Amino acid sequence: MLKIITLFCFFCFSGLFAQSKATISGHIKTSENESLIGANVSITAGNSVVTSSSDNLGNFFVDILQGQVKIIISQSGYIQENIQFELKKDTILSVVLNKDVSILKEVVISNDKKNAIKDLTGGKMAFNVKELSSVPTILGTTDIIKILQLTPGVQNSGDANGYFYVRGGDPGHNAILYNNTPIYGMSHLLGIFPFYNADHIKEVEFDKSSSNAKYGGRLSSTTLLKSNKKLPSEFGVQGNLGILASQLSFAVPLSNTTGFYISGRKTYIDEIVGPILKSGSDSNDVKDMNYGFSDGNFTFLSQISKNNLFAVDAFISGDELKIKDENLSLRTSLKWNNFAISPSLTTALSSKVNMTNAVYFSHYSNDLNMEQATIQFNVSSYVKDFGFSNSLRYSIKNVPFESGLQYVYHNLQPQKVNVENFATIDTNSQSIINANEAAIFTSAKPKIFENLTADLGLRINYYNSGSDSYLHFQPRIVLNYATNEKYSFYASYNKQYQYLSLITTSSVGIPTDFWIASSNGIKPQSSNEFAIGSNQNLSGNWTTSLGGFYRSMKDLLEYPYGITQFNEITTFKNDLYVGKGKAYGLETMVKKSNGRFSGWLSYTLSWSDRNFDELNNGKTYFAKYDRRHNLSLVGMFDLNSKWNFGLTQVFSSGNRFTMPTSWYFINNNPVKEYSGYNNAQMPNYIRTDISANYFFIKTSKKESALNFSIYNTFNIGNPIYVVLDVEVNENKDKVVVKQEEKILYRILPSVSWRFKF
Repeated sequence: MLKIITLFCFFCFSGLFAQSKATISGHIKTSENESLIGANVSITAGNSVVTSSSDNLGNFFVDILQGQVKIIISQSGYIQENIQFELKKDTILSVVLNKDVSILKEVVISNDKKNAIKDLTGGKMAFNVKELSSVPTILGTTDIIKILQLTPGVQNSGDANGYFYVRGGDPGHNAILYNNTPIYGMSHLLGIFPFYNADHIKEVEFDKSSSNAKYGGRLSSTTLLKSNKKLPSEFGVQGNLGILASQLSFAVPLSNTTGFYISGRKTYIDEIVGPILKSGSDSNDVKDMNYGFSDGNFTFLSQISKNNLFAVDAFISGDELKIKDENLSLRTSLKWNNFAISPSLTTALSSKVNMTNAVYFSHYSNDLNMEQATIQFNVSSYVKDFGFSNSLRYSIKNVPFESGLQYVYHNLQPQKVNVENFATIDTNSQSIINANEAAIFTSAKPKIFENLTADLGLRINYYNSGSDSYLHFQPRIVLNYATNEKYSFYASYNKQYQYLSLITTSSVGIPTDFWIASSNGIKPQSSNEFAIGSNQNLSGNWTTSLGGFYRSMKDLLEYPYGITQFNEITTFKNDLYVGKGKAYGLETMVKKSNGRFSGWLSYTLSWSDRNFDELNNGKTYFAKYDRRHNLSLVGMFDLNSKWNFGLTQVFSSGNRFTMPTSWYFINNNPVKEYSGYNNAQMPNYIRTDISANYFFIKTSKKESALNFSIYNTFNIGNPIYVVLDVEVNENKDKVVVKQEEKILYRILPSVSWRFKF
């Protein structure tokens, strides 16, 4: 009898236990029938709260206990949707969010009103490029790189440089991904023009430590540029008409399920650039200088089916600098180009599994031609990537996972040199390098305890080039502990390897730099980074963060010979110096997100040094961009519906350079003597920028505004490098050395018209 009762209870309650949880899946779209990406979903059932977000197709899924549930669905710029019902079985929802006109009149980013920058974890942040249009820049258009330089942990590189330096790393230690495709040429000439078209880039994710196992191949940061992945519902045009360059973007729907975005930019007044480059210099050597660039972006979208989104992303840019000097019989032409294209397919395999597959091609090249009298000199380099990437997003017991595999074939030539009519050498070319790189990765975001969450990842890389091959395990760990709603703490560790390295050949942003790959005994660079910190929500408007980091680096590369070394018997491996380095520092940020006034204050105190056996007698020295202090203030103020204003104030210690400490004579010739490598420091860098936007029209679909910007408002001369003027008397027994500071530009006002309709 007891067995019968037990069996009866088992059958009665087994159904109850089996149905204790149910799956809620749904699709979120706008009233214009566009799928919403990244919408927040919060579901409460009893004492249990589960959060999720919509994927690239606008779908979401959550497993939760049966019973009374409350669902809150929100997205910036849209009216929040609240749903309550009794959950008894697996349920499918279709949710439509309507636009919030009142919110759209304000600055909106991610899912926080007027939040210019959103912190994701300790070393991560995300921002919407459009919402930072009031931050002053050189030409009145939003500059992604310049904005990154205003955040903690990122060193301002000064004028005449489009690179940026993160947590003591070199410029080539930063990965820039355009929709997951690597871009190797990272700036226009001297950093004057923004490199990416802000109208085509919807959102930027920046990770100072590259803590996501999905991304690898760099020792320092990862910057992910995301274009718009919402199908355009109607034809739209927006752009910016400025003094030196203009840009134009179109949104074109082809059908209810297909459309594309296309953008372009171009300089059109080359004659104005010459005086800008020569300002602050009395030299009249350059008689004729012309510079121009153009770039384009293209994104094609097709909703093949409810569960399949096909996209094609492409980026192309071309720059050319020409210099003629008839007095010196000199003609110079420098060209550099980027091209990247990536078709991708995102598929919802089920309510719980989402997969993205993509192939890509990325190409960067530069070419320098010089002709003087009868001598012709040419040096060029290129890097090509053919790649495939796969990622699978899924959930196990409400723990989000992402796993995948990647493969890329590298084809590059560091330098190809050709010299004609030169007595000692005809050609000297570095061989073409081919390499294979494969990786598998997985990451998980479990909730370990009630207040402790983790972001765990592992990346396994295999690299092969010729007879050299490497297998590396790269763990990534981020722990977040929230004591309450106001205070949270984090700690992280990241292991990185870098197989392609950027060799810089100039102190300013002239793109004669080139990439090399680990081969012929050149080892990949590696780093270990530790970071700790905390975040505080002081009130509904104010937040602060404080953190520290330590990074050690091995097998760093240095190339001391400038553009090239004319020596037929030398080998490229012998020309490179191999060393190590470390960087450490403190980072803090105070941020205000809401109200008529918003902005942030960031400060970084950091050290960065290097040690190479061949440099500085093997003694440790400061890295070039060891800048002890870096302070940035950004403020944005909405006066009324017509006017808003922006202000940036930048202060940073000067970068390092090598200065002779004494002079003496050998055979009546002056000889300089050095006490150490990078033993001197440039003056402190100080700059104040202001801007104002006047809106003729400002609605959700139309905009017409004038931007007035002044770069370096107080006309402070910030030198980009120092030239030593050496004077020797007639008896050659006395040397007078004077420092001459070269300044690229001083005060730069600009006016531009921004429009959208």
